[in-house]
This record gives sequence, C-alpha cells and structure tokens, in this order.
Amino acid sequence: MEASSLWISNSSPISSIALLTNKHWKWQSAFYKPSLFNHSRRCFFVKNVASKKHTKTPALEEEQGVALDALRPDSASVASSIKYHAEFTPSFSPELFELPKAYYATAESVRDMLITNWNTTYDHYEKMNVKQAYYLSMEYLQGRALLNAIGNLELTGAYAEALKQLGHNLEDVARQEPDAALGNGGLGRLASCFLDSMATLNYPAWGYGLRYRYGLFKQLITKDGQEEVAENWLEMGNPWEIVRNDISYPVKFYGQVIQGPDGKKEWIGGEDIIAVAYDVPIPGYKTKTTINLRLWSTKVSAELFDLRAFNAGQHAKAYEALKRAEKICYILYPGDESDEGKTLRLKQQYTLCSASLQDIIARFERRSGESINWEKFPEKVAVQMNDTHPTLCIPELIRILIDVKGLSWKEAWGITQRTVAYTNHTVLPEALEKWSLNLLQQLLPRHVEIIRMIDEELINTIVEEYGSEDLELLKEKLKQMRILDNIELPSAVLDSLVKSRKSLVNNSVKEEEDSETDEVTKPTNKEEEVKKPDGKKKRKLKCQRQRIPKRK
Repeated sequence: MEASSLWISNSSPISSIALLTNKHWKWQSAFYKPSLFNHSRRCFFVKNVASKKHTKTPALEEEQGVALDALRPDSASVASSIKYHAEFTPSFSPELFELPKAYYATAESVRDMLITNWNTTYDHYEKMNVKQAYYLSMEYLQGRALLNAIGNLELTGAYAEALKQLGHNLEDVARQEPDAALGNGGLGRLASCFLDSMATLNYPAWGYGLRYRYGLFKQLITKDGQEEVAENWLEMGNPWEIVRNDISYPVKFYGQVIQGPDGKKEWIGGEDIIAVAYDVPIPGYKTKTTINLRLWSTKVSAELFDLRAFNAGQHAKAYEALKRAEKICYILYPGDESDEGKTLRLKQQYTLCSASLQDIIARFERRSGESINWEKFPEKVAVQMNDTHPTLCIPELIRILIDVKGLSWKEAWGITQRTVAYTNHTVLPEALEKWSLNLLQQLLPRHVEIIRMIDEELINTIVEEYGSEDLELLKEKLKQMRILDNIELPSAVLDSLVKSRKSLVNNSVKEEEDSETDEVTKPTNKEEEVKKPDGKKKRKLKCQRQRIPKRK
C-alpha cells in the first residue's frame, strides 16, 4: 500500500489563480524630499505609467517651472558620491580604485537614491493605508541589478560619464557584479518580473523570499566535464541589501500541542530559530516608486550556543543548534532523496511562510492602530503564493488567527479564504508537491490538526457539489480533490455517507417493491383466485408470484 502522504494542491477551495491587477491599487501622489546630491529643497511627482496622469502637491504647483530633468544629479555629483562611498563605506583597501572597488562604490551610490525613493514610497503606503499585495516565492531570478537600477532611474548617461572621469568604463564596472543566487529557472524569473512590473505600475506590493548563502550551485567546465560547486555570490557582501536587525520573528519546529482548560490549543516545546529580515530595493521603470524584496536569514539566539560543551572540547555539540538554524538558508532546493533532505526542504518552506505572515500581520496591526478589526484583514492584505512551495501559508495563517489572536475557526477560515491566492505553473501531478504525513506530524504537529480540518471542509464542499446519489462518482472526486491522500475519511463524513447509502438502498428497495406490485401477475399451482369483501382480487398465501415479461 502506498504510504500516507499530504498533498496541498490547487484543488483546495482557497487555491486559485489570481492576477494582481486590482485597479483600486493604482495610486498617484506627489512626494517632497531633499535632492540626494543637491541640498536645496525640491519636490517631484510620481508618474503612474498606466494612466499617464499626475497629482501635484501645493509645493509642486509653486515650482511648476522646475523640470523633472533638473532633479536628476549630473555626472559631477555622481562622481562625488562614488568617491565618497569608496572612501567612507569601503569594502576594499584605500590604496587603489580598481574595478571591484569601483563596482561596490557605484552600487552604494545608486542605492542611496533608491533608499530615498524606497522610504518615501512606504511612507505613502503607511499614510494612505492602502491594500497591499504580498508575493511569496521560494526563488527570485533577478539578474544583475546595477545597470537595471541606473536605467530605471534614467541615469545611465550620468553614471557612464562619472565613471569615465574616475578612469573606468560603466560596462566594465557592471561586469563585476555577481548574479544574485536566489533563483534558478522560470518560476524565479517570473517572480522577479512580477516585482519589476508592480513597481513600474505603482502597485503597493512587497516580495518575500529566503536569503540563500550558496544559491543552487555554480557550474564550472573543466577538462573532466561539468563540475558543480557552491555559489560564492555573498563572499564580498551584497551592496544592494540592508539588514534589518530590529525585524526578526521566531519560527518553531517539532514540539507538541496541548489544550488548556479553556479549550485553547497551544504549540509548545520543540526547536526554535529566529528569522532576520534583509531588504533589497526594487525600482520601477521611469517612476519614483521603489518597492521591497524582503529576504529571511536564519539564526538562533546566543543562549543556544553551548559554551560549557565548547570549553570541554565538544565543539560540534556546542554549535549544533546554530548549524541546524543556519543550514535552512544555505542552499536553494537541497537534495531530498534522504529523510534529512526532505526535512530541510519542509523547514525552508515553513520558515518563509511563518516569518512572512508574522511580518504581514504586524504591519496590518500597526496600520490599524488601537482598534483592530480582523474582518478587514482581506481588505488590506492580499497574499499571493508562487506555486506549491508557500502553501503552508494557509494553515499557518489559520494557526496565528486562532491560537495567537483568539479568533474562532469559522472567522479564521473565512479570512484565509478571502486573503490567500495561488499561482499554479503546471497541472501535472508529478509537479505538485506531496509530503509524508508522518514527517509533517513530527515537524509541524499543530498544522496537521488544522490541515485535517481544512480537508474536512473541502470534503463537505465536494459532497454538497456532487451529492451522494452516485457514490462511485463521489468516490472518484474525493480521490482526485482531497488534500490528504490515502487517509480514511473523517468519521463525521463517513457517518453521513453511510446514512446516505442506507437511505438510497431503502429507497431503491421501496421503488422495486412498488414497481413489482404494479406488474401483472398470475397464479400458479392452479390455485384459484378469491375475492375480498371489497371486491379486490387476492391470492392465497401458498400461491407463488411469477413475473410476466412485458410485451414488446
């Protein structure tokens, strides 16, 4: 018999394809800020590419004669900024200004402008309390960021001229940038294109992913053929990211679920790690809108470092907890042939979902102020899952709403259905993930309870849709669409189906008897018919009935 497994697929009632094109998310506004390279106070407007309309502030109306081009830094200002970063935010020794150092100083110069636009963009989101899309993906295939950012800011000429003054060519400097090892194929490229497009169209959006230290692999071609080695893209640091040490969330694995005297469930014990935020700006094309890609890195608190074991020479034991946490973000798609590999992949997916949802909920609560209305959560939040990897968002959101925020199952289930959406990249069964129920039970015991409840909700929906008259059809639909595979139906559903089957059998027998009484019969054994007092014919009890076929 096939092993019991769990399959969270696009058959779920909250699994659907969603296009993030809500017209109400388009926004236009004017921001006022000091120029990066010129300290005189100036203002600029945000251009909505989709509508080609502008909204001006009173300050901007006072300076209508100021052209947008005048707000852009010239080559001299850019060169000054690059030299500043080469001297005061150095990643290299001060003696030389060679290509690697020139790249980092140039990237940090561009990042200064992006940070200004970035902060202003999210100040606007906070002030307007707009509905925001949150895009969760296990990978992002971004490509090199320098030329893309300079082009989006329409500063290619200024940076080319500035670097020429400093003795370098822009293309040569740009070639020093390693590809961000955060993605591998079409799914990751689509995720990055989504973020670029949403920034360009001025949609309030935010991306979430994991900060992989070694990516998937780096390919080397040697005399012996292809060789795969760890990607070293972070060895020299990443000038585009900003670590947010004040933004971190706990993530739990293993442990057990207990029930308090009030009936409330609590997930206790187990293994605890910390997810720390690293932010990467995503600029739109020819717009000041700059959205965010938040990547999670994992660690443990200092208390989990076993100092006594280390001093006793048991070094591996001393930092065992640290290594367990760090390896979650080592590799994109670690091999899952072994049980350890499967566990690591599941840890990765849950870390992404749990940390991201905690962050999303914290932002919603902050924007809501003192009065939090959870029914308005779907009106302010849209969570888009990129393929099957982040589908643990569904039980995790329900867990937080019920166990942490105190909502009922009905409330949490309704909110989740209206909040979470799913993009499917293939309908082939082999491309949809299945997880061992035993593994899931060990690693995420509370989520298994919730998934069973979701499964029962889905079964009830299927029964309502297809009815129980054709049990073979219903059985086939349940096999195709259930979340839990090779698992017995819930007892409540089984009882309902048994009652339905008995009812069908009784109705069938009754119909058969009714049809038999309507058929023409004749006596056998030469028994004569007698009449009742009311005149109706009646056979003697010893007479046997015999069906007479209908005439053709």
